[in-house]
Amino acid sequence: MYAPSLTMPRFLTVLIAIAVVASSGPFPTTASIAVDSSDRAAVLSFKSGVYGNGLSGWASPAAMCSWTGVICDPNTGRVIGLLLSRSNLTGVVSPAIGNLSMLERLELHGNHLSGSIPPELGRLSRLKELSLHDNFFAGPIPEKLGLLRNITYLTLDGNNLTGDIPEAIFCNCSALTFIGLSGNSLTSEIPLRPRCQLPALRQLSLYGNRLTGGIPPALSNCTNLQWLLLHNNNLSGVLPPEMFNNMPDLKFLYLSHNHFSSDHGNSDLEPFVSSLVNCTGLLEIGIASNGVGGDIPVIVGNLSANLSLLFFGDNEITGAIPPAIGNLLSLTQLCLFSNMLEGSIPPEILRPPLLELLDLLNNRIVGEIPKSVGESLHLDAIDLSQNRLQGTIPESLSNLTYLEKLVLHHNMLSGTIPPGLRCSLTLDLSYNKLAGQIPAEIAVLSSFQMYLNLSNNLLQGSLPLQIGKMEMIKALDLSMNNLSGAIPTQIISCVALECLNLSRNALQGSVPTSIGDLPNLHVIDVSFNGLTGVLPSSLQASPALRYANFSYNMFSGEVSGKGASVNLTVDSFLGNPGLCGSIPGMARCDGKGRHVHRRRLLCIAVVVVAIVAGVSAMAWVNANLQLKTRRRLKLTIPVNDHHLSRGAIGEKDGEHPRISYRELVDATDGFSEANLVGKGGQGHVYRGILHGGMVVAVKVLHLQGDGCYAGEDIVDVDGNFERECRVLRSTRHRNLIRVITACSTPDFKAVVLPFMPNGSLDCLIHPPRGADAGGKPPAAERRLDLKLLLSIASNVADGMAYLHHHAPFKIVHCDLKPSNVLLDDDMTAIVSDFGVSKLVAAQDAKSPDTSDSSSTPCPCSSITRLLQGSVGYIAPEYGLGGNPSTKGDVYSFGVLLLEMITGKRPTDVIANEGHSLHEWVKSRLLDVGVGVDVDVELSSTTSTTMRRAETTQLVAELLELGVACSQLVPAMRPTMDDVAQEIKYRAEDLNGDKHPRSRKF
Repeated sequence: MYAPSLTMPRFLTVLIAIAVVASSGPFPTTASIAVDSSDRAAVLSFKSGVYGNGLSGWASPAAMCSWTGVICDPNTGRVIGLLLSRSNLTGVVSPAIGNLSMLERLELHGNHLSGSIPPELGRLSRLKELSLHDNFFAGPIPEKLGLLRNITYLTLDGNNLTGDIPEAIFCNCSALTFIGLSGNSLTSEIPLRPRCQLPALRQLSLYGNRLTGGIPPALSNCTNLQWLLLHNNNLSGVLPPEMFNNMPDLKFLYLSHNHFSSDHGNSDLEPFVSSLVNCTGLLEIGIASNGVGGDIPVIVGNLSANLSLLFFGDNEITGAIPPAIGNLLSLTQLCLFSNMLEGSIPPEILRPPLLELLDLLNNRIVGEIPKSVGESLHLDAIDLSQNRLQGTIPESLSNLTYLEKLVLHHNMLSGTIPPGLRCSLTLDLSYNKLAGQIPAEIAVLSSFQMYLNLSNNLLQGSLPLQIGKMEMIKALDLSMNNLSGAIPTQIISCVALECLNLSRNALQGSVPTSIGDLPNLHVIDVSFNGLTGVLPSSLQASPALRYANFSYNMFSGEVSGKGASVNLTVDSFLGNPGLCGSIPGMARCDGKGRHVHRRRLLCIAVVVVAIVAGVSAMAWVNANLQLKTRRRLKLTIPVNDHHLSRGAIGEKDGEHPRISYRELVDATDGFSEANLVGKGGQGHVYRGILHGGMVVAVKVLHLQGDGCYAGEDIVDVDGNFERECRVLRSTRHRNLIRVITACSTPDFKAVVLPFMPNGSLDCLIHPPRGADAGGKPPAAERRLDLKLLLSIASNVADGMAYLHHHAPFKIVHCDLKPSNVLLDDDMTAIVSDFGVSKLVAAQDAKSPDTSDSSSTPCPCSSITRLLQGSVGYIAPEYGLGGNPSTKGDVYSFGVLLLEMITGKRPTDVIANEGHSLHEWVKSRLLDVGVGVDVDVELSSTTSTTMRRAETTQLVAELLELGVACSQLVPAMRPTMDDVAQEIKYRAEDLNGDKHPRSRKF
C-alpha cells in the first residue's frame, strides 16, 4: 500500500483511513468494553450502598457498561459518567466512588440519598460536572471539593448541608461556570476573596441559607455573571453602588429578604440603581424585605429595556412613585407594597403594555385610581389596599378580561361598584364608602372561585338573585352594610361556599331552609338583622358547620342541642327572645317548642309593672325633695363633657377613677400621631398624661373592626371591648395588665392602662437596626441576655398559668405573642391584650386540663378559615376548626419561647423555610448541636456562676421545652403550671441554686 501523497485528493485520504480501520476489526460495542477492575469495584461498592427502581437494570457485572446510567469510554473501557438523576435512589454514596479516576460527570440529583458527601470526591481530578442537588445530604461541604480544578458545574442545592462554604471552591476551581448551594443551612460569609478568580462564572445561587456579611467586592470581577441569587439569607451592608457596572450580561439579581441598606445612612437608593444601568440584559430585580430606605430615583426609568420584574416591596422607601417607571415597557410585575410611598399613582406606570401585576399595598398613597388602569389589558392582579385613595372605582376596570384579583380594601373610595367588574379569584372592596346596590353582573361570575368581600361599606338594596350562579365561591362577606330584603334561596347553589357573613345589615324574612345542605359551609353569621322564623333544621344537621351566629334577630322556635349545635353556645343565639332549647344558658322549651315559663310571664309582667309604677312614684317624690334641698344649699353641679366614661367596668369608683373623653383627648394631645405608640387589629394605643400627672396608655378600639381581608379576622369591637373588660375585671396578677379605668360611649370605646416605658417583648427580641452598615443591631442593643430571657419567660408563664389554673374563671388568651407582652420599669413582663380571649364556664375553672371541650368556639368571622390569633403563633388544631383551649395558649407560648432564644420570627421561618419554627428548631438546632444561630448572650453575672458548657446545656433544655409546648398534638403539650415550674428550675440553675428535683423535659 502506498502512502498518500501530498497531491492526492482529500477524499482518497479519508477512504484509505477508513479502510485501515475496517481491516483492524469491528468497532467495540458498549456491551463488549472491558471495564477496568478498579472501576468495577468502585461501581459495585456504590451499588451496595444505594437501592431503588433506577437500578433495576443493574444485573451482570460483566456487562456493567450497559447498565442504566453508567457511561464508559469506548476506547479505554473506563467509567467516565454516572448519570442516575431522578432514579428514586435511597441510601448513601460510597467513598469508593472516588476511585473512578476518569469520571467526568456525576449526576445523582433528584433522589433520596442521605448521609454526608464523601470527601473522596475530591480525588476525581477529571470531574467537570457534579450534580447532587435535591437530596438529603447533611453535614458540611467537604473542603476537598476545592481540589476539583477542572469542574465547571457544581450544584448541591436543596440538601441539609451546614457549616461554612469552603474557600477553596471559590479560589481553586477557576473553571466554574455554575455554583448552586441554595436551600441549605450554610453559615458564615461568602468566601470570595480578591485573589480568587472566577472569570467564567455565569450563575451564583446561594439563596435560602443563613449566610452573613456583605456581598464580597471581588464579585465585581465576575464580568460574565448572568444570575446572582442571594435572597433569603442574613446578609447585610450597603447595597453595592459600583459592583454591577461591568456586568452587561446580568439578567437576574435577587437580594430580597436580607438586611441590606442604601447609601448615605439608608437614605439614598440612586447609587445602587445607577450601577444597574449598564446591565443591558437585566430581566428581574428583587431587593424586597430588607428595610432599604430612600426615594426611588428617576434613573430607574433608564434600566434595561428588557426589565420584566421590579420587586422593591416591604422596605422603608419614601417619596412619590416616579413616573419614569413607565419607561420600562417590558415590565410585567411592579411590587412596591409595604413602604412609605406618598403622592398619587402616576398614570405613566400603567404604560407598559404587558403589565400583569400592580401591588402598591400598605403605603400612604392619595388621590384617585387612574382611569387609564383599564388600558393595561394584561393586568391580572391589582392590590391598592391600605392606602388613602379617594374618588370612585374606574369603570374602565371592566375592560380587564384577565383580571383575577382586585383588592382595594381600607381606602376612602366612594360612588358605586362598576357593574362590569370581572374577577375570577378575589374581589375585595371592603372598608370603603361605596354606596348603591350590588350589581347583578358581579353575581353572574360563575367562574368566581375564591373570595368576594364587600363588607363595611354603605351598600343598599337587596341581594342579587343571581348570587346562586357563583357556584365556586368559597367566602362571601357582605357584612356591615345597609342591605335589605330577604336572603335569596338561590344561595343554596353555591356548593363550594365555606364562609357566609351577612351580619349587621337590615335583612328580613327567613333563612333558606336548605342552607345547611351546603356541603362545605363552615361558618355562617347573620347576626344583627331583622330575620324571622325558625332556624333551619338543615343547619343543625350540617356535618361541616363549625361556627354560627344568629344573635339579635327575631328568630323563634326550638334549638336542638344535637348535631352542629353541639359546637355552639348561647352566645350564638343572644337577642332572640323567641328561641328556646337545651343549649346551656338558653330558655327551656315545652313539648311544643315554646318557652316553659311563657304562661307565667303575663302574671309576672303585671306584678312587675305594678312594682315599677310604685317605685317610680316614690323616686319622683324623693327626687323633688332632693332638688329642693340642693337649691336651699345652693350647690353648684358641674356640667360634664358630652362623652363620659361609664366608670371602670363595673368596679367601685374609688378603685377605678372616672375619666372623661375630654380628659383623654387632652392627655393625648387629641390622639395625635406623636403620641401613637402602637397599632393593632383592634385599635390604636396612645401615650397620655392625665391631669394629675399620671402617665398612661390609652387603648382606643376600632368601632368597626379592622382587617376583614382574605383571611384576617373581622373584629367585633363591641364584643372585644366587653370581653377585654370582663377579663381585666376578673384577673389580679402581677404579670397581667392592670386596668386603670375604661371609657365607653356609643361611638367611642377606650381602656386606660398603665404606660410601659420599656415597650414590648417584640421590640426587645427584634430591636430597631443599629448604626452599623449591615443594619444588624450592635451587641449593646441586643439586651436579651440569658438571665433576662429566663426572667421574662418565667413572668409570662406565671401569668398564663394564673389564667389557666388559678383565676376565678379559666381564661384562654387566644393571641399570646411577643407584641402582647409588655415590659415595665424593672423589665418585668406583663401579659396584655385580652381582646380575643375566651372565658370558660366557672364550674370548669378548677377542672383538670385534660380537655377543653367546654370552651366555646372562637368568636371568629374571618373571610377564610376564621382562625383566632396571629399567624405563626396559632395552634394547628384551630385551623381544623378546633375550639379555643388552654393547650392552644401553651402552643403559642412554646413558639414565643423559641423566638426569644433563636431571634427568629415564626412568620419569617414559614416564608423562608416552608415549615414552622417548631420544626425548624427540631431539625436545625437540636439535631445538629445547640448553639447554632441562637441569639442569646451571656450577661457578666451569668458567666461567673455557670460555665459555658452548662449554659449551653441550659439553652438546650429551654429549646426542648419550647418544642414540647409547640407539639402538633394538643394532648402531648404540658400545662402552663408545669411549664412555669420548669422555667423556675432553669432560673435556679442559672443563679447557682441547685438541689435535687424531678424534671419532665
